[in-house]
Amino acid sequence: MSKPTANSSGSSNHDARIIALISFGHGVSHFYNLILPPLFPWIKTAFQLSYAQLGFLMTMYFAVSGTVQLLAGFLVDRYGGRRILFVGLSCLALAALLLASAFNYATLMLGAMLAGLGNCVFHPADFSLLNKYVSPLRLGHAYSTHGVSGNLGWAIAPFFLIGICNLTNWRIALLAAACLPIASLLSLLAYRELFTCNRPAPNTTRATSSGSMLHFLKLPAIWVCFAFFFVSAVALGGIQSFSPTGLQHIYEVSLNLATTAFTLYMLGSATGMVWGGFLAAKTRQHERIIAFAFCTAGACSCLIGAGMVTPYVAVALMAVTGLGAGVAAPSRDFLIRAAAPQEAMGRVYGIVYSGLELGFAVAPWLFGYWMDAKPSASA
Repeated sequence: MSKPTANSSGSSNHDARIIALISFGHGVSHFYNLILPPLFPWIKTAFQLSYAQLGFLMTMYFAVSGTVQLLAGFLVDRYGGRRILFVGLSCLALAALLLASAFNYATLMLGAMLAGLGNCVFHPADFSLLNKYVSPLRLGHAYSTHGVSGNLGWAIAPFFLIGICNLTNWRIALLAAACLPIASLLSLLAYRELFTCNRPAPNTTRATSSGSMLHFLKLPAIWVCFAFFFVSAVALGGIQSFSPTGLQHIYEVSLNLATTAFTLYMLGSATGMVWGGFLAAKTRQHERIIAFAFCTAGACSCLIGAGMVTPYVAVALMAVTGLGAGVAAPSRDFLIRAAAPQEAMGRVYGIVYSGLELGFAVAPWLFGYWMDAKPSASA
């Protein structure tokens, strides 16, 4: 009897289910990156907070996520990605319940930090599971689908939360958000047999490590990736937290149009990730793809921020900015995979993606400070 290949229908079906389960959870985690910013106008009024205080909530969210993510990587390598995902999803659900019942700023802070604790597990756990259970021939598509799901989570969050808030109130919106990680957790439990099969280790030229558990930290590529993630996350974090408010200030557009621009950014990013997944699978020139894509996104961002275009052109440029950021993502993940020793996969993704989380931690406070300073500067 011939041995099944990676292109067999059974393997394809298995890979598709694994990718769908992991991507759904990843979409939920990205949804929770924005569980508070769309509700800032209501929370600001309810608790009489400044923009800096609101931004600091997200700073603590990402600070906890970023600092604990390395530990999450160790736990993934030791106990397996699926078990750690259960913990993360449970923390997200509990965080939404705590935020929904918040009665002061301190409770909001505790809820944000608990959500950050839940969020820290997803990148090391997700990539560990994808690399272990998905055929190498489909990893490019797995990375792009994983990235797309995250951007869809970002895109859906404002409409989901604001829509429910307009119909009811912000507390009910947060209660509804608690249902999403619960649904992901139940899905992983229902299809847990998919994670019990043994897939042969892929043939790869990745470096291997030896010695202590921290030996991989001596690899320069790890720290280059960390720095790249940090810088890009500061820019993206500003867009996530305050782009609708910023567009209102610069172009004097309605909140609905400003929110639409942000959603187009996220959808453009999702589209770019699909395209980027095909590009990453067909070439080894990942550095060039990343450089061109981010230069395009940066140029569009400068035009928008300078107020040099009309409001509707600014909305269109938001979509192009997202497209450029999305195209780079799968190539970025391939570079990390190439640098990661097989036995330290969770730890490498943990520390590299902690740069992303720490960048997101800096961005909301920094941009919130600038938002508070704007009225006095223009007076």
